[in-house]
Amino acid sequence: MKIAIINGPNLNLLGKREPSIYGNQPFEMYMEKLIAQFPQIEFTYFQSNVEGEIVNAIQQYGFSTDGIVLNPAAYTHTSVAIGDAVAAITAPVVEVHISNVRGREEFRKLSYVSGVVDGSIAGLGLMGYELAVQWLINQHK
Repeated sequence: MKIAIINGPNLNLLGKREPSIYGNQPFEMYMEKLIAQFPQIEFTYFQSNVEGEIVNAIQQYGFSTDGIVLNPAAYTHTSVAIGDAVAAITAPVVEVHISNVRGREEFRKLSYVSGVVDGSIAGLGLMGYELAVQWLINQHK
């Protein structure tokens, strides 16, 4: 089974950026844990701060993987293009947010992605990625 994890802007700063909200673990370290926890999965990891590159990754992996775990980060609230890209692909997509976006600033409650994904997980820290992977595995059975 192939799963792509696609992270949006500023998630390359995990472990450094606002640790009280996002924790103190870099995503690359967490990725090692996911790989060890799910050895049967072939993971692809992509992170970009550029909206168009995220759209390209969604299109690239959206027809060649068994699922996508997507954290569009700040683009969740601004990018019609990312929402349209998710709507256009065939792979199931789970939206993940490390923080509880609905409990934060008002602008974070708007999502151009939530309405077109198969499911959303927010506020559970990095564990949200693990739960998303497990859901995709269960859907593939």
